[in-house]
Amino acid sequence: MASRRISVRVPGKIAQRLKERSRAAGKRESEIVRQALQEHLSKNDEAKNAHEAFLEAGLIGCAPGLAKDLATNKRHFKGFGKTK
Repeated sequence: MASRRISVRVPGKIAQRLKERSRAAGKRESEIVRQALQEHLSKNDEAKNAHEAFLEAGLIGCAPGLAKDLATNKRHFKGFGKTK
């Protein structure tokens, strides 16, 4: 697998934690960074349920004039599904 070099600046505290983690694990700092980056990026690839996707897109509670808790507050469900 061909790799590409990138440069990233991090605050001193993060650099120190990375150095300590790499020593403790017996791995190079670059290995730790690659693994962390891969884990982070794979989280974004996981399938989201509809609520998570709509929340992330800012669509939950965006209808003007309606209650923001319409789908979660039981008081809004009073009589829902009952025949009249």
